Amino acid sequence: MEREWLAKQIYETAHLTGSFTLRSGKVSTDYFDKYRFESNPVLLQEIAARLSPLVPLGTEVLAGLEMGGIPIATALSLQTGIPAAFVRKKAKEYGTCKLAEGIDVKGKKVCIVEDVVTTGGQILLSAADLRSAGADVVSVLCVIEREPQGRTNLENDGLHFSSLFNMEELLQPQQRALGPNRY
Repeated sequence: MEREWLAKQIYETAHLTGSFTLRSGKVSTDYFDKYRFESNPVLLQEIAARLSPLVPLGTEVLAGLEMGGIPIATALSLQTGIPAAFVRKKAKEYGTCKLAEGIDVKGKKVCIVEDVVTTGGQILLSAADLRSAGADVVSVLCVIEREPQGRTNLENDGLHFSSLFNMEELLQPQQRALGPNRY
């Protein structure tokens, strides 16, 4: 499938307008409800196929962040054969008391997988937690890069960052289709 087709499908499936408060506290009139594209098996499979070549060589674990990164990491694991871990925002306080479920991350080269990145705040917190658990966190993949600040923050932390799409790639073709006065 063509990249433009996938961008259009993500837009048509998940784009919402209104007033939305983001995790960063910022308010936006454009929002992508990632669960809408993550729950669509055709789109999720195509997203994983497109992300697959972006996984850095030597990656031993794909770490999906709670909650939106988990379906993407799972699909990407199926696509690449690389084991997945599912990273909680906070280690559970019962049972195994683990931060990362699934394959053990200790001593492994880890790529964090996320759905949408705005400032990268949760990724930085999770990367620090994974490092405390012994992981070698070196990279981050996401489907939508919302703002350049996220890339800057992640790269300043020494993380290699790749995104499938940025907001402009998803919004501009749709806005052009509406005509010059419809931005």
